[in-house]
Amino acid sequence: MTKGFRTALWWRREQESIRCLLCPHCCLLAPGETGKCRARRHERGRGLITLNYGRISSAAVDPIEKKPLYHWNPGTAILSLGTVGCSMDCPFCQNWRIAGWDPALSLASMEPEGVVALGAKTESRAVAFTYNEPLVWFEFLLDASRALREAGKSTVIVSNGMILPEPLGELLPFLSAANIDLKAFTPEAYGVLGGNLEAVKNTIRTLITGGVHVEVTFLLVPGINDDREAFGRMVQWLASLEPRPVLHVSRYFPARKWTVPPPSKEMVREYCTLARKELPWVYSGNTGERSETRCLSCGGLLLARREYSIIENNLDPSGRCVACGTRSQIIITEQPGAD
Repeated sequence: MTKGFRTALWWRREQESIRCLLCPHCCLLAPGETGKCRARRHERGRGLITLNYGRISSAAVDPIEKKPLYHWNPGTAILSLGTVGCSMDCPFCQNWRIAGWDPALSLASMEPEGVVALGAKTESRAVAFTYNEPLVWFEFLLDASRALREAGKSTVIVSNGMILPEPLGELLPFLSAANIDLKAFTPEAYGVLGGNLEAVKNTIRTLITGGVHVEVTFLLVPGINDDREAFGRMVQWLASLEPRPVLHVSRYFPARKWTVPPPSKEMVREYCTLARKELPWVYSGNTGERSETRCLSCGGLLLARREYSIIENNLDPSGRCVACGTRSQIIITEQPGAD
């Protein structure tokens, strides 16, 4: 079988065409056509096939804080893998070459068992599927997550959240943590980005109620999502969830087709201040500034970070504040550098 090609999950036939049922685009594909994600194609005689199964564009061992995940195993390293394709078309995409599947890319091949083996080789107890959109890698992500679960390792996704409820339900039991990009809070802004706001909200809600640790990233992009009223509604919606997710307000930098100057650090701080009126855990990103996590009970410093490094840690091994003994909302399932 050709590398990367597998029969896809989540589709149905509609006369001579095929309807993909993975993400809210629900692409209707005639024979030979490829979906918006660039990773699924209707092949005559076979049905819908994946084009990226086991194809690796990027692999690295990263600090967990880079995902960013600040409240899940802080200070540990995580194996990070990416493929090609994306279900959105953000004009400011930093990884647009792999998201758009640049034909010049050189891709490695890997089976799900290889993900487990590479995790062991790199001494990573968790694997993050990231860099491009991992949900368009659905079949491989599902198989690899099952293999990781059997090996006692955790699966993390860094995703735009563009998936329909049924396939999300199939993947949900294998996920331990997720960072979901909530890119805006109006349907109009999501239209510009080629996405669907309600689908992303459903993904965040479903992951949280399903017991997955969720952190949300809002990349502040002037000219696209800098409407303060919409941002305020987004924060209120996040605050209505239980448990309330961590929010990262990150600073955009020009990339791909969007050349508007980045927001000032002061503007990022302003948005963080607005968010902290409703949410207990709000962090700025891409500013180079120190960030702190404080105990909600005594106010003591739990963690201090600079960039992706922990520079002060006042949590005991179970995640309790060393000053007052209160259990924090930070999840610790492994210790940094643990065997």
